[in-house]
Amino acid sequence: MAARSACVWAGLVFEQVGGFFKSGHTNNWAVLVCTSRFWFNYRHIANTLSVYRSVKRLGIPDSQIILMLADDMACNPRNPRPATVFNNANQHINVYGDNVEVDYRGYEVTVENFIRVLTGRLPPSTPRSKRLLTDDRSNVLVYMTGHGGEGFLKFQDAEEISNVELADAFQQMWQKNRYHELLFMIDTCQAVSMYHKFYSPNVIGIGSAQVGEDSLSHHVDPSIGVYIIDRYTYYLLEFLETVTPDSKKTLADLFRVCPKRVCVSTPGVRTDLFTRDPNSVLITDFFGSVRNVEITRQTVTLQRNDTAQTCR
Repeated sequence: MAARSACVWAGLVFEQVGGFFKSGHTNNWAVLVCTSRFWFNYRHIANTLSVYRSVKRLGIPDSQIILMLADDMACNPRNPRPATVFNNANQHINVYGDNVEVDYRGYEVTVENFIRVLTGRLPPSTPRSKRLLTDDRSNVLVYMTGHGGEGFLKFQDAEEISNVELADAFQQMWQKNRYHELLFMIDTCQAVSMYHKFYSPNVIGIGSAQVGEDSLSHHVDPSIGVYIIDRYTYYLLEFLETVTPDSKKTLADLFRVCPKRVCVSTPGVRTDLFTRDPNSVLITDFFGSVRNVEITRQTVTLQRNDTAQTCR
């Protein structure tokens, strides 16, 4: 009778826990990639650092963020404000911050290293900080920005990654149990072409421009003489600034952050590979790392573990 009661109690606890963690994931990771170098591509660095600042603010620690920056605008001799990167001409937010941890910088940002990070095929000597240590309960945000065209994204004007290579990398991740759900977001010209070849389960794709469209920059900072952020990421950050760790905003809200009247280009979304309804998926399932905690006033009686006494 006691054993049966224990089984019933365990079943009830399992059911409660299952409902509590209804999103199905237990940890969050982010891979944020800027593929452009040179001063005139300042905005691409600002794009990536804007997303980096947001996911850190919402709870994803640096140990679970892979940040890849092809250039260092904060230390560029043309920067009149050293050690800062702003995404607004009024200098409202220094997205470089005080504690940026760049995992891959400069010429380390290559197609090979990016795919190796995703698939886990890294040399044994690679430090833990440069590894994407995800599992089958990890929700992964992959954000990319740079110069691209139909079906490709350039890396430092020297090489490119195709949409087929990217799709195959995500499939390897799925086969190796390296993600639970994956949100792919890209801000570049003809961005939606980069998710056209996806075929892996539980993947959402978001692009800033349709095939045949350019993804445009937002505004110039006269003091540095270059555009400082792209339109899509500008409005994405504006939206994320309103999100808090306990926010109830969903992916459906995210899909509407940059309508064509402000983006000029036409953002696109692909959800056919995703099993959940975007209207019920919280933003923090990908952009945050919220640990569910339930406070109860009920007293829980635990059985005494006499293993130590038995050993004695």
